[in-house]
Amino acid sequence: MFLTLFSYLAIILFIGFSVYKAIQFAKMPLSNRWELYPVPKEPGARAHYGGSYYEDLEWWQKPRHVSHAGEIIEMLKEMLFIKILFVNQQRLWWISYSLHLGIYLLGLWTVLLLAGAVTELAGHSSLQMMSNTSIWAGLVYYAALTAGAAGAVLISIGSLGLFLKRLFNSTMSKYTTLQEYFNLLFIFAVAVSGLVVWSGDPGFNYGREIMKGLLTFSPIKADIALAVHILLLGALLIYIPQTKMSHYVGKYFSFHKVLWDNEPNLRNSSMEERVKSNLSYKPRTSWSAPHINPGSSTPADK
Repeated sequence: MFLTLFSYLAIILFIGFSVYKAIQFAKMPLSNRWELYPVPKEPGARAHYGGSYYEDLEWWQKPRHVSHAGEIIEMLKEMLFIKILFVNQQRLWWISYSLHLGIYLLGLWTVLLLAGAVTELAGHSSLQMMSNTSIWAGLVYYAALTAGAAGAVLISIGSLGLFLKRLFNSTMSKYTTLQEYFNLLFIFAVAVSGLVVWSGDPGFNYGREIMKGLLTFSPIKADIALAVHILLLGALLIYIPQTKMSHYVGKYFSFHKVLWDNEPNLRNSSMEERVKSNLSYKPRTSWSAPHINPGSSTPADK
């Protein structure tokens, strides 16, 4: 039962720490009012050349239209395809996207394993799934096989590739911390341990057995290789939300609340209250930079 309980704990802590991180982001003070353009939540032709509703005469007296669909579409381009990195550094994009695409595929693989476990609990055996006796069972089985294998290989290539890129690229190595090297090696170790387990069970039957154990709260039967993989994966799930790898939580805030926040600061508006509150904000920690007064956000006198 230890592996079952540990798996539950890892999942609960991953979700809990991620929610806590989101709450921390939501409570952060108002960002600088840069008014960066283009802003995709502004409908119309202006977004194509970086314009804004501020161009209109007496814009404050006119109704303001917001396109949430445009904002969501632009966010998905970045979250699913890492658009900004592709536009600015295509050579690095191929390695980075290999890692991220592998993560997405393993997320899909997890959902498919859950569907396969439910299918088996409903009376369809693994043999029936492989022989396509049931169209649904066969679809779930082969889709999980494809997503799992491709995801594990891509994560291995991406994590190792980024590690080597940061290690041997003279520019990137200057600002890469030891923790970032460790993060990539940690992900690589989990991926490789998964490939080792998969080599002995190409059909991912162990994955469905794990899911059935979690669904029925029963012991997970595992050999040494599978036990090591479960422990490494669980530890990674607990670790990720507490590091900079939790940017999957911060993406929304960095775009919606920082980059694209062009809410007008009108008299007696809620934005005016937020700005006033932000102006009175005092940092709780000291900066180490020599040009900053200790305990203050203002520059030191020279």
